[in-house]
Amino acid sequence: MGAERIYAGQLAVLGKSKSAEIIRRMAEQETKHRKTFEDLMIARKVRPTVLAPLWNVAGFALGAGTALLGERAAMACTVAVEEAIDRHYAAQAAYLGDDEEELRDVVEEARADEVQHREMALEAGAERAIGYEPMRVAIKTGARLAIWLSERF
Repeated sequence: MGAERIYAGQLAVLGKSKSAEIIRRMAEQETKHRKTFEDLMIARKVRPTVLAPLWNVAGFALGAGTALLGERAAMACTVAVEEAIDRHYAAQAAYLGDDEEELRDVVEEARADEVQHREMALEAGAERAIGYEPMRVAIKTGARLAIWLSERF
């Protein structure tokens, strides 16, 4: 949900830019991931995080805020978030046992998409954003914190 909201914020600002089509494609994949994981949560009787309303607003604000800094900054945001998500999905896949092969495949498929999003953002000039490295570190740290909090609340 977070990545989907980040892309919504970016598209609200960059809707007619050169990067908009790339962002739309990534957003479509994120919507597919969200729907898949929501269906799995229902089937497995897992409650969503109580922090979802906060992530809804924060994700949109992060997306819009980075887009206001320019297309490269929006792509830098994607790099940072996808690095955090890649790590999260890798840990989840490693945790799942042989009895969870189907779920592990779903996680690995989503992970592959996230890695592709990161690569697309790098190709679109993310590393040339002003303040790229501090921005990447700050956003990645925030995404990791959001994941950690969501797992607990």
